[in-house]
Amino acid sequence: MCIKSIILNAYSLAKHMPLESLLPVTLLTGFLGSGKTTVLNHLVRTLPRTAILMNEFGEVALDHQLLEKMDGPIALLSGGCVCCTISGSLSPTLKNLWMARQKGDIPKFERVIIETTGIADPAPVLDNLLHDRWVNARFRLDGVVTTVDAVLGEQQLDSYFEAVKQVAVADILLLTKSDLASAAAVSALKTRLIELNPAAEIVPVTHGELDPALIQNLGLWNAETKSIEVSRWLKEQRYKPAARGALGAAPAPQSEGHDQRIHAFSVVIDEPIDRFGLQSALQMLTSFRSEYLLRFKAIVNLQGEPQPVVLHGVQHVLYPEVTLDAWPDDDHRSRFVFIVRDLEPAFVAKLLDDFTHAASGTLAPASAQ
Repeated sequence: MCIKSIILNAYSLAKHMPLESLLPVTLLTGFLGSGKTTVLNHLVRTLPRTAILMNEFGEVALDHQLLEKMDGPIALLSGGCVCCTISGSLSPTLKNLWMARQKGDIPKFERVIIETTGIADPAPVLDNLLHDRWVNARFRLDGVVTTVDAVLGEQQLDSYFEAVKQVAVADILLLTKSDLASAAAVSALKTRLIELNPAAEIVPVTHGELDPALIQNLGLWNAETKSIEVSRWLKEQRYKPAARGALGAAPAPQSEGHDQRIHAFSVVIDEPIDRFGLQSALQMLTSFRSEYLLRFKAIVNLQGEPQPVVLHGVQHVLYPEVTLDAWPDDDHRSRFVFIVRDLEPAFVAKLLDDFTHAASGTLAPASAQ
């Protein structure tokens, strides 16, 4: 399916499904041994009316929480929680869980937490969640939570690019086992994490214990304030502005270290931009460079459309487009933030400039060298 169809279909759906009516989904990821399951055990005890989706029941200590093991992959826990194993792909599991909730077979859970395996790339899980029209008419992604081992995190980031990607797509980073690492090691790891993902909050966690409020309301919609909070979600001020470069620039050469392959930056376009040009630029990035595009967020001023549009994507996966009722502040420029790998920020900035201006029949500003 072309990117234009994806955007228009998602927009049509999102337009009729207010964010506040959708059940929030949190994706909990983290590399093997990073304390993800310990965090999940704590959340099971402290977040009532939550549905937990995982690969196997045995990964979470349910002994003191288990009230009833039902037929099939569902177990009822204390506090109105539900635990469900993922059977096959994610979409059928969410559908079955929703139908059981509607029929009253299980408590009416208010949120979902999906635990990925330790070596999982979060992008396919997000793809499964966001590209099923039935699912995204009932659920919304609230945020991605990544656990990082304070003791072994540096080594894992050096050795496994999957660990780097898990950090790059996170909305919040839980720094586990920080009580077992030296202050110098924790400080060095935090500096590295900020370089990889400037917008993600870093929260030290001991024995998996944390305020559950920290992992909620990470997305565009804040259920606590019952409002859309663009500035809190976008955080473009934390990203370095990208310089403009030649459109034909090749991707950045792959260097030895994983971190050197990652670039986090912002792009600002002053004038209203053409929708078709934007769709063409995003199509190039998501179709031909999807392996390079880890994550992007944007609030966009489109020509002929008085209301701003919010976009969000992970690799080739685009979230449903959201049209806001009004601009959140006096800044009506289009603002993008990107986290990419093996791709020069200048190339992305110039791509957006050239495609959006070419489609509108105007010339892009001269490159700043």
